[in-house]
This record gives sequence, C-alpha cells and structure tokens, in this order.
Amino acid sequence: MEVEKEIVKAQRVSMDFRLESNRPKSLKEFAVTALTRKSKPVCFQALQDVSFTVGKGEVIGIIGRNGSGKSTLLKIIAGIMKPTKGIITCRGNIVPMLELGSGFDTELTGRENLFLNGAILGYSKKYLIDREHDIIAFSELGQFIDEPLRTYSSGMMMRLAFSIATIVNPEILIVDEILAVGDAPFQEKSRARMLELMSGGTTVFFVSHSLEQLREMCTRVIWLEHGRIRMIGQTTTVCNQYEREG
Repeated sequence: MEVEKEIVKAQRVSMDFRLESNRPKSLKEFAVTALTRKSKPVCFQALQDVSFTVGKGEVIGIIGRNGSGKSTLLKIIAGIMKPTKGIITCRGNIVPMLELGSGFDTELTGRENLFLNGAILGYSKKYLIDREHDIIAFSELGQFIDEPLRTYSSGMMMRLAFSIATIVNPEILIVDEILAVGDAPFQEKSRARMLELMSGGTTVFFVSHSLEQLREMCTRVIWLEHGRIRMIGQTTTVCNQYEREG
C-alpha cells in the first residue's frame, strides 16, 4: 500500500529473547550446570519478519491474543527496545503511553513530577511552565497536585501521567490500553482527548482488547499472531475476521 507522508516504516523486524532452559533450582545445581555447561539457552521469537508502512495522521490499531507480540512491537516503535533483526524508521517526536507513571518519583509532589516526567519526554522547562495550568486542570487533581505521589491512589497517578503525556501534540503517539484510566467521566474525557489528537494529524498506534474502540478510532488494524502479521488492512475488515475466528 502506498502511504502519503510516510512517518513510520518497519522492514522485516524480528525480536528474539534468549531464555535459559532447565533453570537451576538450587545453588548446588547452578554450580554443577556452570561446570558442565549443560544448560543451553532457548530462543523465543516475540516478533518474526514484521513489515508495514504508516502515514502521517493514521490511527493504527494492533490486536492479537496474549503473547502475540503487541507490547514488544510498541516498545520497538517507541525506541525502548532494539529489534534483533530488521529496521524500524520513525520520523517525528514520539510520546509512548505504555507504562503510565513509570518515570514518577513517589517522594516528589505531583507538580514536581509534572516537570520530571515532562523532561523525560523531552520537553523544555519553559514549554512545561506554559502548559502547567492546563495539565493540572485536565488531571482534576486540584490541591493534591502539591502532595507527594505516595499519598495518591493508582487512579490519581494515572490521571496525572495521562494529562502530562497528552497535553503536548506529539507526531507519533503510542497507546497501550490507555482509555481504562480513572473513573467513567475521566475515561470519557480521555477518549475525547485521544480523538482530538487523532484529528489533529498525530499518528497513533493503539492496542486495545475492545474491538468497539478500534472500530470507532482506527483507520487500519494490524493483527498479530505468534509474532507475525496475520492480517493488515481496513479496520472493519480485520476486526470482523478476528471476531469470526474468536
């Protein structure tokens, strides 16, 4: 498929993990194994020969059973992992929303974490100061923004992380089941924010177990099965086939 203004391209991407077989159950067994060199690593292929091209402003859904390679693919696109084989090319700044709040320091306040997390995402202090009010307002944390994160519920931390990640306008947004953040009203607000980003030309990779969400939000869908692309195409076509095969 010819894609206008190509922004992400995967060329025969594979990802292998080396796993130890017959892991020793005791120190003695470990020593014997080390001396005799009987333990051989097992190679697990999380992704195999994955290729696709994505254009600016496309919203790409990624589906598949557990263990099909969805999270591994997102991490490779985000630059968190480097593929064992193949090439992934991304043009533009990337905001990955994979493990929200993973860069937070629970001893710092919400406001301090706003600047810390924003810096991790690559934004300047001035940029964050200009958007500080909007981020706090979207998170609905109110006076809790100046309390340490160790006093927050998990939902409060997720709301702050989502607000920081989406107040900017990234060229590539990577989303892993993000719309489960917070209570029902905040989830609806999050969904509306996602739709706003998508309509503004942001390229989005979106993993969800909800085919209804994918049908509503995605232009195309990649179906992964055992680390390979089983099917890639228009959202309705791929989702219907996936549903039929149960």
